[in-house]
Amino acid sequence: MLAMVLVIVFGPQVMAASEVAAAAPAGVVDYTKAIVLGCTLLGAGIAIGVGAVGAGLGLGQATSGAANAVGRNPEAQGKVLLTMMVGMAMTESVAIYALVISLVMLFANPILRMAGLG
Repeated sequence: MLAMVLVIVFGPQVMAASEVAAAAPAGVVDYTKAIVLGCTLLGAGIAIGVGAVGAGLGLGQATSGAANAVGRNPEAQGKVLLTMMVGMAMTESVAIYALVISLVMLFANPILRMAGLG
């Protein structure tokens, strides 16, 4: 998230830097596009990584709680299983949202288009 915020905040500076670099003398290398691409890749990786870890922890908690509940009251297994499945589906949606954010950052990022990379 921090990387995405940095990309958004410093986007105008990147555009200005590429115009300045175009007027620079020969032999001067411009790394602004590489920096923008690197920050985008880093942000996408962090987004899906944190989302997957969060969903994994949530699913583990749900499974653990359901196993404890069934162990204490085996007759309520059907109700516990249904409630656990609904909770796990909601928890898994966080990982799907993180995946969507990562894919948007990689393939539909307007900052990359402005930098001439998309």
